[in-house]
Amino acid sequence: MPWPSTLPEFVARVGALMHDFGPVVAVLAIVAGWYLGRVLTGVLGRRVARRFMRPSVTRTVLRLIRTGVLGVGVLVAIWSLGLGLGNLVVSATVFSAVLGLVLAPIVGSVINGVFVLADQPYEIGDMIEFTDTGQRGFVEDITLRYTKVFTLDNTFLVMPNGEMREMNIVNYSAEDERTRCSLTVQVTYESDLATARSAIERAAASCEEVIEGGPDIRIGSARYPAKPRCYIDEYADSGVTLTLRYWAKQPYRLGAVRSTVQTKIWDELQARDDVTFAYPHVQHVFDEESGEARVALRREQ
Repeated sequence: MPWPSTLPEFVARVGALMHDFGPVVAVLAIVAGWYLGRVLTGVLGRRVARRFMRPSVTRTVLRLIRTGVLGVGVLVAIWSLGLGLGNLVVSATVFSAVLGLVLAPIVGSVINGVFVLADQPYEIGDMIEFTDTGQRGFVEDITLRYTKVFTLDNTFLVMPNGEMREMNIVNYSAEDERTRCSLTVQVTYESDLATARSAIERAAASCEEVIEGGPDIRIGSARYPAKPRCYIDEYADSGVTLTLRYWAKQPYRLGAVRSTVQTKIWDELQARDDVTFAYPHVQHVFDEESGEARVALRREQ
């Protein structure tokens, strides 16, 4: 069979081949689109990462490239099967009412995903906390439809982006990982308060996970001391309440850091005679108008 010499003849020849081998061409087109999409994402991955810098945006762009190439393959497959644009429009009209109810939540999630990527409330690798439930975890992946969070309980949370935008989220890793923490210690009224405060500050500063000093840390327009500081909080019923404020270097193990700080404080104060931990107790005082209290001592046999 001679090779076609004009463009109309070439198109006619291709159309004839498509008619004869349509199903085979359709399968090959889809496979080629899938494979070519993977190859392009592998080749363009580093360039896209250098261009956008943010891992979430980089992954989204690469997914769109892979999906777009696969979509072209699907269109070629549809054309090879003899389905024209008119047939597609009619099919879309028939199924639009049915699919509209199904696709509406997905389209809403995609729109919310665009806002999540644009607003940048969190990024892949950040540690976040859901204030409503108290759950903490690391952001594992951000797509246009959902956000995947790997919790500290070794479980996965897959949250639609629409719900993520409505929830109150604390980001512990945004820009500065240093986290300000506090704990209270109560000592007796007979304790030396100046000695207790300096001992508590010294104990906290000796922890490896705590910032022991340096320039003040700025939050907004305010500045706070970087080293641990102990303040007199209140004069309570059973003793004087002291509040220690300190900065943890990283927010990932705040419970363990707090436990370490309290252990250091316990060891420091237990070794001193002029500072004593307070505990709830009641002291009864009898005067001349209170009558007499009969008290007896009994020795156990």
